[in-house]
Amino acid sequence: SFEHLFGNKRADRFLAEHVFEHISYSDALTALKNCYNYLEKGGAVRIAVPDGLHPNPEYINMVKPGGYGEGAHDHKLLYDYKKLAKVFQEAGFKVNLLEYYDEEGTFHFNDWDSKDGHVIRSKRYDKRFNEPLGYSSLIVDGIKE
Repeated sequence: SFEHLFGNKRADRFLAEHVFEHISYSDALTALKNCYNYLEKGGAVRIAVPDGLHPNPEYINMVKPGGYGEGAHDHKLLYDYKKLAKVFQEAGFKVNLLEYYDEEGTFHFNDWDSKDGHVIRSKRYDKRFNEPLGYSSLIVDGIKE
């Protein structure tokens, strides 16, 4: 448990890259509430998940729950930026969208620092982003104010 690991200590950062798509929404909310409780003020949780608004249907078929991509057989959710922001907000966080597709298929990139949580499957670090499939992640920071 967090209490066993941290006691009275507080973290300044948590990172979960391609983890939250493997748990239910209610478990994600519980996990984020735990993170919130064990973060210092100004600390952040960075989450990267497959992007449910990616414009390439082949990408969606690969990463959706039950998709054919590696690890997708046990995906529980396919997040878009609104759904991921909602679970962060329900846990008490201020949301900062870093990388995501919108409903029109436009990719948005807000500069972020790897020292705050290095995400391998990102525009900056994943060479597959520029390949025909255009592999990307939805990346969001939740800030404890």
